[in-house]
Amino acid sequence: MSFDTPLVTVVAAEIVDSQGRYLIAQRNAHAVMPLLWEFPGGRVRDGETEQQALKRCLQATLGVDVACDEPRLAVERPYDRYRVRLVAWSARIVSGELTCKYVREFRWVRPEDFGRYDFPPADQASIDQLLGFTAEG
Repeated sequence: MSFDTPLVTVVAAEIVDSQGRYLIAQRNAHAVMPLLWEFPGGRVRDGETEQQALKRCLQATLGVDVACDEPRLAVERPYDRYRVRLVAWSARIVSGELTCKYVREFRWVRPEDFGRYDFPPADQASIDQLLGFTAEG
């Protein structure tokens, strides 16, 4: 893959509840990489900050307003026609009620249960890094 491959920046929210569970969402059947699970978020549009993109995406997909606290990690992953830079932000729900507006489903999941869900490669890399796993698991 050459360096002129387009880079797409995607943001994801790491939202943790009071029981230490993370919010994950399942992509719709017609989405890119359908039915895989992910930290909720989406693509950063031209002229948008990562925080603005994350707030827009969570309102559009799950019906909640979030506050973005700090970037937690960034991973880059090559795909066939582009590269994805995924930036995970520590975030909090500040208003609204979780609703499946543009996701198939959402769940609150303990870190030890992440292995039960299929994630896209960039999301899996961020989970591994978050949990301190090595490439070997």
